[in-house]
Amino acid sequence: MGRPRRTLKLLREIALEHASVAHPDLASMARELGQLVHRDSAAIATRLARLPRRGQGLGRWQLVQRNQPPVSMLVMAWPANHCTPVHDHAGLWGLELTLVGALEVQSWRRDPDSGDLRALGRDWLGPGDGIWFEGDPNHVHRCRNLSQHETALTLHVYGGELNHYQAYEQTAPAGPWTARTTDCAVAGHWPA
Repeated sequence: MGRPRRTLKLLREIALEHASVAHPDLASMARELGQLVHRDSAAIATRLARLPRRGQGLGRWQLVQRNQPPVSMLVMAWPANHCTPVHDHAGLWGLELTLVGALEVQSWRRDPDSGDLRALGRDWLGPGDGIWFEGDPNHVHRCRNLSQHETALTLHVYGGELNHYQAYEQTAPAGPWTARTTDCAVAGHWPA
């Protein structure tokens, strides 16, 4: 169990090193984390294999929370075909990196005056692939596990603790978007 534990520790160390400033270079963080995931994907899958069995639905396990500068790091387990609502990240910067499996990420830009959402595009992430956002309060996205049968695992690094966010819904296909505040639940702490 030594190598898988060491790999998670290295992921944590890389993220914390980059997050030692208020506005980290998220592209560099994603590149370094992704290289490690590509190199040690089997060790990561072994270490995190029991996460999907710990609970039902989307699971979030905290690896790190630090206050100065603020940063939190989570591992998330995505059940087969799970899709989040369209949501923001409360103005935090963030990086999301696939560890095991594959995700689709669809992004929008929220108009700060009208609240309307404009579709920006889709990204597909496999192991070691990441996507990031620079703390724009008008960036929103939705993530979906692409597998119909397998759990996906992702690493999330945020510029603070994400306790609440806005989830957006459309009342009709071309209708207005409404927002509701949603709380984030953490299933527990995962020792890296």
